[in-house]
Amino acid sequence: MAEAHQAVAFQFTITPEGIDLQLSYQALNQIYLSGVRSWKKRVSRIRNRVIKGVYPASPSSWLFVVIAILATMYMRSDPSMGLIAKIQQHLPLSLHVSLSAQGQTMVSALVFSTLLWLSLILALRFCLKLLLSYHQWMFEQHGRVSNTTKVWVTLLRLLSSRKPLLYSYQTSLPHLPVPAIKDTLSRYLESVHPLLTDPEFKRMTELGNQFESSLGNRLQRYLKLKALWATNYVSDWWEEYIYLRSRSPIMVNSNYYGMDFLYVTPTPVQAARAGNTITALLLYRRKVNREELKPSRVPGTVIPLCAAQCERMFNTTRTPGAETDVLQHWQDSEFVAVYHKGRFFRLWVYRAGRLLSPREIEYQVQRILDDSSPPQPGEEKLGALTAGDRIPWSRMRKQYFSSGVNKRSLDAIERAAFFVTLDDEEQGMRGEDPAGNLDRYAKSLLHGKCYDRWFDKSFSIVIYKNGKNGLNAEHSWADAPTVAHLWEYTLATDAFQLGYTEDGHCKGEVDRSLPYPQRLPWDIPSEVQAEAQSSLTVAQALADDVDCHVFPFSVFGKGRIKKLRISPDAFIQIGLQLAYYRDRGGFCLTYEASMTRLFREGRTETVRSCSNESSAFVKALEGGEAAEQCRRLFRLASERHQNLYRMAMTGAGIDRHLFCLYVVSKYLGVESPFLKEVLSEPWRLSTSQTPVQQMELFDLKNHPDFVSLGGGFGPVADDGYGVSYIIVGEDMINFHVSSKYSCGETDSHRFGSQISKALQDIMTLLTPDTKTSSSSKSTAQPQSKKLL
Repeated sequence: MAEAHQAVAFQFTITPEGIDLQLSYQALNQIYLSGVRSWKKRVSRIRNRVIKGVYPASPSSWLFVVIAILATMYMRSDPSMGLIAKIQQHLPLSLHVSLSAQGQTMVSALVFSTLLWLSLILALRFCLKLLLSYHQWMFEQHGRVSNTTKVWVTLLRLLSSRKPLLYSYQTSLPHLPVPAIKDTLSRYLESVHPLLTDPEFKRMTELGNQFESSLGNRLQRYLKLKALWATNYVSDWWEEYIYLRSRSPIMVNSNYYGMDFLYVTPTPVQAARAGNTITALLLYRRKVNREELKPSRVPGTVIPLCAAQCERMFNTTRTPGAETDVLQHWQDSEFVAVYHKGRFFRLWVYRAGRLLSPREIEYQVQRILDDSSPPQPGEEKLGALTAGDRIPWSRMRKQYFSSGVNKRSLDAIERAAFFVTLDDEEQGMRGEDPAGNLDRYAKSLLHGKCYDRWFDKSFSIVIYKNGKNGLNAEHSWADAPTVAHLWEYTLATDAFQLGYTEDGHCKGEVDRSLPYPQRLPWDIPSEVQAEAQSSLTVAQALADDVDCHVFPFSVFGKGRIKKLRISPDAFIQIGLQLAYYRDRGGFCLTYEASMTRLFREGRTETVRSCSNESSAFVKALEGGEAAEQCRRLFRLASERHQNLYRMAMTGAGIDRHLFCLYVVSKYLGVESPFLKEVLSEPWRLSTSQTPVQQMELFDLKNHPDFVSLGGGFGPVADDGYGVSYIIVGEDMINFHVSSKYSCGETDSHRFGSQISKALQDIMTLLTPDTKTSSSSKSTAQPQSKKLL
């Protein structure tokens, strides 16, 4: 109760002599400092709004315009061509009375200067938007840059010369264009050609032609109308219909994970790792709030990417509904929610407006670890409600968590900056079975025990007993590159900036008067406990069915691939086609996630990696054709893949356009056999590359052990594979493969071996004079690595 009394600013008692008022100056000081911090944040936000509102100009440029106008007038010249005199005539009568003629002229000149300045800003912003709408540079070959692109680069550099804030480019980014329906249908038919027999392809072509000549153009008109009105014609529908309206579990099916370093763990002390990880995440949040992060750009260029997804990174929760979920975002909270051994805690990370030091957060986390109090009835497995089907969770939330103590405790979790699980297991590549431990590590991050994560939070951090960490992210609010950027910063700040003492503890001093972390109280009725158990049964069946395999491929990396003048991503994707053909004896519809963040509020587009060219190469290689012919076909497949990727990035993809046409048809209440069939096709091979966006934070030359493992996701199709990969440095590619045990035709370990062999076989084909290491070495790790 001591903490509760300290939190009260004043107390009073009524006595016969009057009112006895007792003030707590410490509490009042805390309130005052918190208020100061709040006002500083408001002032900072106003300042940032002004700076980004006038970008690419600067606020100080207003003074330059004013001085230029006044100087010109001093020289008895009228730069406004009579407009200043017109403004002076329309000044309020009160100014005519109170100001002299010279004062009225001065005010009119200031008004004209401000209007001229705003007009110049709009003109500059329009020019910047036009420049950012140019995408032909992406289709030009290296070393053969056109004069148009050279001029474009020069102008873009001039307009981007000022240091931008995180959101400075948002209003200058172009809108996602709606492709011509004829082009989309043509590209679609080309993408399915290698997957269909001749009669099937002829039938699909007839369906497409019928759709184009009848319903398609009508739906297209509605879509173009939306594109004129909305910021992005895809993103809101994509978020709602692909994510929020899904009634199945989001665990495994939607959420994804990110891993710690592969070879090292900065400290074996669980509380210390939690202290630095939480601090690094809050420092990132501060940078987001202050817009101090540099805008993300296309690698190697000055071209900015949309930063809208950063807005809902923290203090965000997906709340369940009967028909659709809702993403709720709150203003910055000063606490995080913590789960440990069946108990929920509120951990305050600010005191009197000051962020606690890493050592202080470690101290508070250790208090939670040392707390031996048992869970309250129904508390331990409450998180299972977020892992099961959405409708039961919605019903329980509405009926039992809408008021009273349950609402207050649930609010503490949902409004928290993020969720932290202090796991009582050890994970990572360790012991006598490092490969198997990586697989278990992946499954732990993907679903855990199905009740010890809060899957509705925008992201949850997991800190293991041996100091390893990782995260589980909800997918609706953002895509993997945004979370990867956050996680890169967190790992680098933890290991290289904050650091640890020699005995593995966080650095800094501790204020031992900090109040204890607060246990969240619950009153869980038997109906909720029964529903939580039912959701847990559903979630465990889903989790037990997931077959995860994680392996580092270190025979070669992008360095050797680029020497062949081949895109590393194209090389890997064609390798995946070869691996799948060998694994399943045929080709399948393949999904590779590409971004559309060149456009405002852009998210993703699908690259259909199984093309006519890639399938021709695979058939030639497996059919024993001449090596020179296979190399020629591989080059064609690589170029085709790169072109498909570029088209997807520049708004000329297939699937988002068809998806939106389908949504329009549903709103109009009309059926399209073509769209229905297209959107029901299963993605049996779903792939994604995790980009490394901040290599400057990791000095792999001096610290080669600090290699990121990347992250992964569950299989999209019941009879398919999910493959995520991250290209690390010059010599390593880490793969995450997932499938389902219930499908007798898939096996993640077998497919992983096929991927490894396919990549080596292609490299051997392209470099016949160089011997490639055997596939058994692809997952072997250097013996000198110290595994913690």
